[in-house]
This record gives sequence, structure tokens and C-alpha cells, in this order.
Amino acid sequence: MSALKDRLKADLTASMKSRDEVRTRTIRMALAAVNVEEVAGKSARELSDDEIVKVLAKEAKKRREAAEAFSGAGRTEQAQAEVDEQAVLEAYLPAQLSDEELGRLVDEAVAESGATGPQAMGQVMKVLTPKVAGRAEGGRVAQAVRARLTA
Repeated sequence: MSALKDRLKADLTASMKSRDEVRTRTIRMALAAVNVEEVAGKSARELSDDEIVKVLAKEAKKRREAAEAFSGAGRTEQAQAEVDEQAVLEAYLPAQLSDEELGRLVDEAVAESGATGPQAMGQVMKVLTPKVAGRAEGGRVAQAVRARLTA
């Protein structure tokens, strides 16, 4: 069993005992998403910590988008609930890259792939994606690569 899944289960028990409703609800949802991912596909399998981080990152992104939608619609209470859940999820994710770190990694990937021009974006992304896995959202990475290649 993965260490991250064990930690989620232990934290769920602790949050239930301390009656922390936000953490309990969020961790339950995260474990449910992990379980769904484990049984998706042709056969059930145990997810690695890296795969669990991807599931948690996807869930955190859903919370961020929902919070933006709620606040745009003037529903601040629901938006705050989504932000609170996102904060719980982000505690389990690796630290996000700063813009400077991401820029440096993009420059290294461009140099490594020998890419020139925006049509070479796929080559750069192929080199860069494993280096930033879980530490930067895909859209943000693609935007940085696009800006670097068109500059």
C-alpha cells in the first residue's frame, strides 16, 4: 500500500476524532477519488504515490475552478467552502513551482530539446512534463513554454 494513501487514512481518522468537518469531508472525497481511479480501467490496481498525487492535484484544480465560479456568481459562502477544501488537498501535494523556477526549467527544456519556434512546443513539453509533474498545473506550464517559444 502507498505511504500517501496510509497518511490520508490516518488523517481521516484523526480529523473525525477532532470533529474537523472540512478536513473529514475533503479527505473522504480524496480517498473516494483515489478508489475510483484504482478500479478504473480493465483491472483493479494499487496506485503509486505519484499517481495519487495526480488524483489529488486534479481534485484541487476542481476546487479552485468551483471557487472561481461561485465567487463570480456572488455565492461567497460556497466559494469559501471550496477554497477551504482546496487548502486541505494542497497540504498533500508537493510545493508548487514559483514563476522563476518554472521559467528556468522551461529554458533548460528548450535548450535540451533544441526547439525553435512555436511549432516545437510538443518536443519541449515532452522533456519538461516529467520534471514538473505535480508541481505546476499543465495549463500554466504550456503557457510558459508558448511564451518562451514565441519570444
